[in-house]
Amino acid sequence: MSKTFVSKTFVSMTAATASQVPKPKAEGRSPFVRLHELLADLKPGKPAINLSVGEPQHPIPPFVGPVLQAHLADFGRYPANKGTDGFRKAAAAWLDRRYSLARPVDPETEVLVLNGTREGLFLGAIAAKRYVPPRAGAPAILIPNPFYAAYSAGAGAAECEPVYLPTTRETGFLPDLDAIDEALLKRTVAFYIASPSNPQGAVAGPEYLSRIVAMARRYGFMVFADECYCEIYLDGRAPRGMLEASDPDFANVVVFHSLSKRSNLPGLRVGFAAGDRKFLARYIELRNIAAPQVPVPAQEVAIAAYADEEHVEKNRELYVAKFDLADQIVGDRYGYKRPAGGFFLWLDVSKHGGDEAATQKLWREGGLRVIPGHYLARDGADGRNPGEGYIRVALVQDKETTAEALHRLVAVLG
Repeated sequence: MSKTFVSKTFVSMTAATASQVPKPKAEGRSPFVRLHELLADLKPGKPAINLSVGEPQHPIPPFVGPVLQAHLADFGRYPANKGTDGFRKAAAAWLDRRYSLARPVDPETEVLVLNGTREGLFLGAIAAKRYVPPRAGAPAILIPNPFYAAYSAGAGAAECEPVYLPTTRETGFLPDLDAIDEALLKRTVAFYIASPSNPQGAVAGPEYLSRIVAMARRYGFMVFADECYCEIYLDGRAPRGMLEASDPDFANVVVFHSLSKRSNLPGLRVGFAAGDRKFLARYIELRNIAAPQVPVPAQEVAIAAYADEEHVEKNRELYVAKFDLADQIVGDRYGYKRPAGGFFLWLDVSKHGGDEAATQKLWREGGLRVIPGHYLARDGADGRNPGEGYIRVALVQDKETTAEALHRLVAVLG
């Protein structure tokens, strides 16, 4: 048989096989891949401004380069998977300063370094499934809806049923705890909660946080608090943290923090998990075999970042200024109301053709790239998608670009 025949046959068989592979369901795909496909055949009507990705565009702190330079030689060795002593002490010290805790966090047993919060939140579900006592029924993981995609990916990897809890204007853009029945709580493995929430920017109060902790301890599940937006607050009031609600032993609670938003370092990929020491002891066993170590030079940058508040305050001032612009330019259109935290606008465009149509119109006529809200959510038990009819707009550009984008948005949508 000739090489040519074999080659052609292989190509033919490969093409045939590929045509038989079913396209993944929408709910299992990246919202950004779906957005790319939605806009692929359209040309932007003006110079493009990307408001779809929550990637901070503010300058990185000035100390990053010098710290990396001083520790270049440390790229030549494997670091400990749990993090260096210096990093864990810095993270613990920052938690102690940032929150009103009943006791200091123990850096030796209650803090672990992460390659950013995405890795940590994903692996958390798998570790929780192995850690919690047997469930009374099919194991489930509770997820606010809309949500950060790593939550549902973790639930799937852990072979748990993802149960999506709607977060709507009526619920204050946080899950309605009274709507969770006892049968579901008895089979819950973990409960993901974000405050400030993504995308709506809602901040949970101390009573709400305490209720979640009480539920977790009563029913034996883990609480995973995604607090990566905690330093971007817009009303002068720093959000409370889940560790404050779980004093004094932090049982059943792990918080996840990152430098991506706090310090404009999304590419550094450094964060940490802190809380329940018994769970973290099991969690590090999983990280030791399933996750890469965080380079020591990156951890050294993180140590400097957690020791410095000046760059954080300047960063927050920039976001406040951009929301001041949104208040002026958007006003009360599209159901806009200044959120308590985060850097997203969550705009109701249901009267403008719906979220996909509005997204296409903004790109085609205004060169604005936003993301349809229902791409960030799932249909609930009632068949409704709480993101339907909304668009998420990330205010991550500089002030001038943001002002231009908001003026275009209003001009296009009216």
